[in-house]
Amino acid sequence: MSFTLEGRTGPWEIVVGLEVHAQVTSNAKLFSGAATAFGAEPNTQVSFVDAGFPGMLPVINRECVAQAVRTGLGLKAQINLWSRFDRKNYFYADLPQGYQISQYAHPIVGEGKIEIELQDGSTKTIGITRLHLEQDAGKSLHDQHPTKSYIDLNRSGVALMEIVSEPDMRSPEEAGAYLTKLRQILRYLGTCDGNMDEGSMRADVNVSVRKSGEGYRTRCEVKNVNSIRFVMQAVEAEARRQIEVWEEGGTVEQETRLFDTGRGVTRSMRSKEDAHDYRYFPDPDLPPLVIEQSWVEQLKASLPELPDERRARYVAMGLSPYDAHVLTLEKETAAYFETVAKGRDAKIAANWVMGDLFAAINRTKTSIAEPPIKAEYLGTLLDLMKDGTLSGTLAKAVFEAMVETGKSPGAIVEERGLRQVTDAGAIERIVAGVLESNADKVAEYKSGKEKLFGFFVGQTMKAMQGKGNPALVNDAVKKLLG
Repeated sequence: MSFTLEGRTGPWEIVVGLEVHAQVTSNAKLFSGAATAFGAEPNTQVSFVDAGFPGMLPVINRECVAQAVRTGLGLKAQINLWSRFDRKNYFYADLPQGYQISQYAHPIVGEGKIEIELQDGSTKTIGITRLHLEQDAGKSLHDQHPTKSYIDLNRSGVALMEIVSEPDMRSPEEAGAYLTKLRQILRYLGTCDGNMDEGSMRADVNVSVRKSGEGYRTRCEVKNVNSIRFVMQAVEAEARRQIEVWEEGGTVEQETRLFDTGRGVTRSMRSKEDAHDYRYFPDPDLPPLVIEQSWVEQLKASLPELPDERRARYVAMGLSPYDAHVLTLEKETAAYFETVAKGRDAKIAANWVMGDLFAAINRTKTSIAEPPIKAEYLGTLLDLMKDGTLSGTLAKAVFEAMVETGKSPGAIVEERGLRQVTDAGAIERIVAGVLESNADKVAEYKSGKEKLFGFFVGQTMKAMQGKGNPALVNDAVKKLLG
């Protein structure tokens, strides 16, 4: 599906590439033992290494390397057994060493790919250029004092994976789908929590525009966008700005820009430095990073099932591609569904999870991670329907009672006497009473008004407070009317 933006001179194509900074899930930083927990008091998780004290030597965190390799494997990417850390030199107040330890020429992960799903049902493969490890900078706080800026070094030295895509995206939707899928993969792998609101995943959005059949024109980078929705908005806003510049006879200058979420426009931040401005050179305190192929194979063998594979398995279980897509979007949703569906009809389990459970989550303002009903309880509810203890109507009532009380379905059935009546003789006696008290309607039915059949069934279910087995009620009505 091609996407273009209309300008005065006709349609323009958007070209998008993303550089995603994903904070590695680890208990310690990339080169120090300092903690990484979110929300700690400022400057309480800082080692001498993170603070740039003289003579401090970095020591690589093995788990951070393992997390990068796992991510590379999840992205179907080349794992480089030899990689190198470089110093990226620049001065900023929250960068105490005066340089950032990063990987430039020799990253730990090379080319890979991600398959994205679009709203029209089509799929598209987006290339991954590289993934490299680097340490994060600290944080400058400009709103704590009228004339001074404060520095919080808690984030200084935290391990980041920078995941760089090819410029393969051609619309805001594709950029959003790519970021959604990348976040999903990272969360399934457990290598990044993907909490964009906490800053543990941020995107630099590279945008250019061109006429059909042209090569690439100059791109601009929109820095540090922290939500999928804002990434999509930034792509369109920056593309429209560039189209206007080109159509007015100007030239788009390569620069770094910021996205103003309030006004929905991008603003200039600084002219774009080329890589040589950072004076990269190999970090003299760190030897090259050499890993064994056997270790990579061990990590590969321990990877969890990823979204694409899980979705294919759900379709094989009899779910529609749409249901499989929805149930695998979040790792927690898939885990909940697996528990409910185990040993049961997958389609019925999916309908209850995507229908009643999702509705209850919205209503109670809870989440799939802390659901209003335990997955085990919902599974038991389906068993009670299957063995005839509950009808569909009664199951809905028990479900709502479970949401209200948190109790198991079995306890609610016993307490409230909600067990379905399956005694054919008892049902026939109630049907006979209904027909007797509606003799006029029975006469109408027998004279050809067959639509009244539903009325008799409804009156019987009402008399039984919804506890009658629907099939047996239908049979009894049919028998006694006949």
